[in-house]
Amino acid sequence: MLPPKENFSEWYHEVIQQAEIMDIRYPVKGLYVWLPFGFKLRQLVYAKLRELLDRDHQEVYFPTLIPEDMLMKESEHIKGFEDEVYWVTHGGLEPLDVKLALRPTSETAMYPMFKLWIRSHADLPLKVYQIVNVFRYETKHTRPLIRLREVTSFKEAHTVHRTYEEAEEQVREAVKLYKEFYEFLAIPYLIFRRPEWDKFPGADYTIAFDTIMPDGRTLQIGTVHNLADNFAKTFDIKYETPNGDHSYAYQTCYGISERCIASLISIHGDDLGLILPFEVAPVQIVIIPILYKGKEEKVLELCRKLHDKLKGFRVVFDDSDERPGAKYYKWELKGVPIRFEIGPKEAEKNEVVVSFRDEKKKFAVAFDEISKEMIEKWAKELKERLKVKAVENAKSKIAICGNVDEVAEAIENRKVALVYVCEDCERELENYGSVLGRMEEKPEWLDVNLEGTCAICGRKGYLVGVAKTY
Repeated sequence: MLPPKENFSEWYHEVIQQAEIMDIRYPVKGLYVWLPFGFKLRQLVYAKLRELLDRDHQEVYFPTLIPEDMLMKESEHIKGFEDEVYWVTHGGLEPLDVKLALRPTSETAMYPMFKLWIRSHADLPLKVYQIVNVFRYETKHTRPLIRLREVTSFKEAHTVHRTYEEAEEQVREAVKLYKEFYEFLAIPYLIFRRPEWDKFPGADYTIAFDTIMPDGRTLQIGTVHNLADNFAKTFDIKYETPNGDHSYAYQTCYGISERCIASLISIHGDDLGLILPFEVAPVQIVIIPILYKGKEEKVLELCRKLHDKLKGFRVVFDDSDERPGAKYYKWELKGVPIRFEIGPKEAEKNEVVVSFRDEKKKFAVAFDEISKEMIEKWAKELKERLKVKAVENAKSKIAICGNVDEVAEAIENRKVALVYVCEDCERELENYGSVLGRMEEKPEWLDVNLEGTCAICGRKGYLVGVAKTY
């Protein structure tokens, strides 16, 4: 049995293992093993991410090892990562002439190659992405999928443009893409422009997607960075303009890690385990026979017919020797969206009993009425219910604050505080929690203005988020 979800930390720790997402027993701190069920979930989620990016990006793969001189070339950038770098110092027993870093992120690996690839304005824009592992020597409390020393599923996109304006447009496109991705997963998000002191090292500015976890902490689930021409100047990425001049290029980068899986598990799950949207569930439908002695054959025959009928979906006919109750528990734990049960009565009437993972009710449907269209309709309705519930939970964990005392109270009560402050006063909010930055756009489900009066000095302010974070 799982702990109740209200004990979120314990629940999360257990559901990751019991639902067979990851095995956390690997003997290196912060490294975990993807189990087959969890890896299938990862594949399905990242297939959507690939589908979105493949519209106008090309997938690449760069090496894991970065020479020290390349990594150190962008001083502001590496300053943000220098405490987290893993170094390879030996090849076999021989010391290396140049130390090699396991990539903490790939800018310094990719951009020397971009310098070689880009010659003319005709080579732009360049839009590529990769899904790779990155390594960071994380010293805080590690947690599967959330805080790791090896991020195994880091999707990073990198683009190069002729002008700052074109890079700005790409930032907007990236934000739209991430919005579409998280709406597909029915995960509510808030979009903030990170404060200057917390932006990506070397970026002009950073926009971040945050979601609110069941314990009221926020989880950063995606970032978009306008790099301006900062890295282009460091790595000498220039292009020849139509009139024959040479100009530095402008760049963006944006990333999502397996934290998207963590948020999917955490936001939709309940005391019984996972609840997964139909599109990304490793098992979409389970068929469970209810067997009575002497009446098995008719039941099993109808189960097999139903299994054949549903072949276009990821369906399991669970004809194992376990009792029906044990089967219910197993497939509820794994978040299977649709369950069909067939017993002797159903076999006699040529019908099936249907239940959905997110609801506690059952109903009968004639076997002949079950169709691909009906399943897809149920899947769509299930996702809408998940979205509505997730949004309501997110709204319940947000406090609109009129002064800093209310901010302190909100954080104490495990909520995300939204408060108006001006640029000069924003950093004072660090006294109460992590400053998420200026809200970039208003979610359709949140009734709030983006501008107001600074709660500290009374001047014109903008809406800023403050929270405890992962």
